[in-house]
Amino acid sequence: MKKLELLLAEKLLNISAIKLQPDMPFTWASGWNSPIYTDNRKTLSYPQLRTFIKTEICRLIMENFGMPDAIAGVATGAIAQGALVADMLGLPYVYVRSAPKDHGLENLIEGNLTLGQKVIVIEDLISTGKSSLKAAEAIRMAGAEVMGMVAMFTYGFPVAEKAFSEAGIKLMTLSNYQAMLEVALKTGFIGEKDIKTLQEWREDPANWAPSRTEE
Repeated sequence: MKKLELLLAEKLLNISAIKLQPDMPFTWASGWNSPIYTDNRKTLSYPQLRTFIKTEICRLIMENFGMPDAIAGVATGAIAQGALVADMLGLPYVYVRSAPKDHGLENLIEGNLTLGQKVIVIEDLISTGKSSLKAAEAIRMAGAEVMGMVAMFTYGFPVAEKAFSEAGIKLMTLSNYQAMLEVALKTGFIGEKDIKTLQEWREDPANWAPSRTEE
């Protein structure tokens, strides 16, 4: 049976949730040049895949953390995914905004957390980990305990791994960048000539620039 990380990577590639363009890089909001663009919100449009993902996230939670008291999604990409997981586990649900609302109650966390609740945070994508860990810190500041975080996909940047380690938060993911490269090569989404480019980008994404000498 195909490993989960390979199976999900293939599914994400097939629906263009992951797009690879080594020769025509994307520009991220951060200003980084990138040969890859990931939008896991596309999975919500595919009922069978949506069910597969929420089931596997629930399995990872139970196998690695045990039953939490609540689930928290990170805005905006993981709001829906977190709700699906909370519903499947029959648990309370909240989501964490990137910044407090500028009106009304000025909430940062939408929903009700109680002191001491054990919470699993759900993310759709881990890049540098900055926004994900900011959400986890908000939950801690609200008096709840962050048991860990489960994400659909990670680029596996060293800076993110260091940040999670320093924050003392265990991160589990369904799939990852290396698994995606393996599947993309086998299924023809990229060729052998693209592997070096994609690996170089992951090693130093902030300073990577496309080579103008490649054929």
